[in-house]
Amino acid sequence: MNHDVILEVRGITKFFPPNILANYKVDLTLRRGEIHALLGENGAGKSTLARIIYGECKPDEGEILVEGRRVKLRGPRDAIRLGIGMVHQHFRLVESMTVAENVALVAAKRLILPVREVRDRLREFARKYELDVDPDAYIWQLSVGERQRVEILKALYAGARILILDEPTTALSPLERRRLFTALKRLKDDGYSVLLITHRLEEALQSDRITVMRRGRVVATIRPEEVSREELARMMVGRVVRTGNYVKRPSSRRSAPLLEVEDLWVMSDKGVYAVRGVCLKVWEGEILGLVGEAGNGQRELVEAITGLRRVEKGRVIIAGEDVTNAGARRIAELGVAHIPEDRLRYGLAPGLSLIDNYLLRKYYKSEYRRGPFIDYGKAEEELMRAVNEYRIVTPSLRVPALLLSGGNMQKLILARELSEAHRLIIASHPTYGLDVATAEFVRRFLVRERNRGSGILLVSEDLEEAMALSDRVAIINRGRIV
Repeated sequence: MNHDVILEVRGITKFFPPNILANYKVDLTLRRGEIHALLGENGAGKSTLARIIYGECKPDEGEILVEGRRVKLRGPRDAIRLGIGMVHQHFRLVESMTVAENVALVAAKRLILPVREVRDRLREFARKYELDVDPDAYIWQLSVGERQRVEILKALYAGARILILDEPTTALSPLERRRLFTALKRLKDDGYSVLLITHRLEEALQSDRITVMRRGRVVATIRPEEVSREELARMMVGRVVRTGNYVKRPSSRRSAPLLEVEDLWVMSDKGVYAVRGVCLKVWEGEILGLVGEAGNGQRELVEAITGLRRVEKGRVIIAGEDVTNAGARRIAELGVAHIPEDRLRYGLAPGLSLIDNYLLRKYYKSEYRRGPFIDYGKAEEELMRAVNEYRIVTPSLRVPALLLSGGNMQKLILARELSEAHRLIIASHPTYGLDVATAEFVRRFLVRERNRGSGILLVSEDLEEAMALSDRVAIINRGRIV
């Protein structure tokens, strides 16, 4: 036995009916004091393997060894007892409770939650690892980036010696990602072992070892110095991925813009102004990039434009019509497509089928009804065409959307939003959490829509992405355009 190996999986195989082979004979080792990246595109089987290690999912074949001992995990409690902790890709937080209360729920063994003790420890972690979040804030008040920080803090507070991070940087800004890796390297130096599940090549290259998965199988385990970024991308997707070189037609401004935002003031969930006097315009056939770190008013601005949040002052004008404080349906009917920042929370109904999710913008329209009933036959024909066009990988149109990978969820949202007649697209972090190939697929679709005449407001924390795609760029900081 290699005493440096703290976790080992041998021959793990997992099959989901009707025909999904998530993992096939997967072998992997994690050493003490190591950051080991598990790299693969969306749907490669990485999260399934993580759930098996954490006891949430039982393998059909194979075994797990912790510190050389074969273990049988009946659930996450068994994993926690063995010193295995996990940060999930999708948030598992109680929105009506505070940050400190959420952490106390998972970490406390007492009848009365030790909120004060947890609050002090969280502040200590925040100072040490630069993961700032208000312990007394309610979860529903937090941005996506802040919620992700809470999940990371929960795992750190639990104190596991083996830490599984499933796409932990999905919603973090570049600065926050650097802070996270500073924390991970400090944990590594203290003897912690980190299994970092990611689709980001730059994150994998910061690890000690990299295991690449594709279609449920392990392709290779290598050290970062032994491989280039291009070779990693090819291993991950099975082909050469070409990025950039977006062909754009010259934009032509007509007499009036598609979107006008005039002196807009919008409050956050905390009751303070998150958007402060924002003015911007989006014209036909252009992409306006709105760039800034999470928590600077982007979410509130997008929700005000799309009819999901009240405007306190100012105006929103779409195609010449004042739609300030109009409902979301009215704004959608004006030809506005909305790709939200959090696809599970705002973009999809995870428990509903792909067909029902596809119908969310259409179900009430006469062409999709047969008397009092929905015409599922028509919807299924349309969705099948969209599945082929957008390359959505799914075993069936009737499985719950929750069973799709993150990339296929985003493609389903794109298919639904762009299937309706549209002239303005509000795309909020459209590539977050996507692997290199799927992100490039989404970017090219946005450029295609721009070339066809749509105006696009692209909200992104990725300055490089915004500069590559946008015709103009605006910077938002503390709720103002600077």
